[in-house]
Amino acid sequence: MLDSSPPATMLDKRQIRAAFERAAHTYDQCAVLQREIADRMLERLELIRCEPRQILDVGCATGYCARALQRRYKGARILGVDIAQQMLYAARNRTRWFSRQRFICADTEQLPLVDGAADMIVSNLTLEWCDVDDVLAEFMRVLRPRGLLMFTSFGPNTLYELRAAWQAVDQRPHVHTFVDLHDLGDALVRAGFVEPVMDAEFFRLTYPDVMAVLRELKALGAHNVNRHRHRGLTGKTLFARFRSVWERAADGGPIPTSYEAIYGHAWAPMQRARSEGDGAVVVPLTRIQRRPR
Repeated sequence: MLDSSPPATMLDKRQIRAAFERAAHTYDQCAVLQREIADRMLERLELIRCEPRQILDVGCATGYCARALQRRYKGARILGVDIAQQMLYAARNRTRWFSRQRFICADTEQLPLVDGAADMIVSNLTLEWCDVDDVLAEFMRVLRPRGLLMFTSFGPNTLYELRAAWQAVDQRPHVHTFVDLHDLGDALVRAGFVEPVMDAEFFRLTYPDVMAVLRELKALGAHNVNRHRHRGLTGKTLFARFRSVWERAADGGPIPTSYEAIYGHAWAPMQRARSEGDGAVVVPLTRIQRRPR
């Protein structure tokens, strides 16, 4: 189950990495909504005039967006970045040997790339696992002047049925506190992006029972990663109460689960202040080669 707060200090990155490592073999079976949101994000590129040569797919998971971007921009070099190495193995296994896609395992908030490495950054449903200010500052650093950032994130109405059911029986946090559209827009401006465009869309999925929802979240890698989470097992009585509350709210029908998808894009400005490096090892995209199979 999802559980965390927006500040990165509340997120256990080791747990995030481990959860997505475990989910690499089940992710594609369940990521129907994630692919739908990705498709709708990429459709917005029809309205944007750009011909990127270097594209980053940040939080690429099994490479769905990277493959779609390669079809759209056939001459572009595409680098998929993810914190989970097993996700990258799955992405690479779906990539043809002559593809211009490459993959690298890295922390989204500390990309091992030189300043101005990319013409475009695409990130589908990754910002919610990061400190938003930190990751947007990193995106700004890596983008070239007039580079494009296009992203999606889940908004605060996501999984509110799950949140409400837990709050009825337990005051511990059990569901991610997602950043809303306006705060994301403000964060873009703080990071120095210009011409931000934001909008949101709502999805409502139904499941045969509560356990089906929880099994899908687990298969997607959406675990409780709050540093202050309860480390023991949830008691049978407490869990039964939680389940009963959610089932009663469904009034005998399918279990509803809501998602709020936030879409955004913005541009790096033509002029910006240069920041000094902190000694981290960085490499240009052109230095990253595909390992022979």
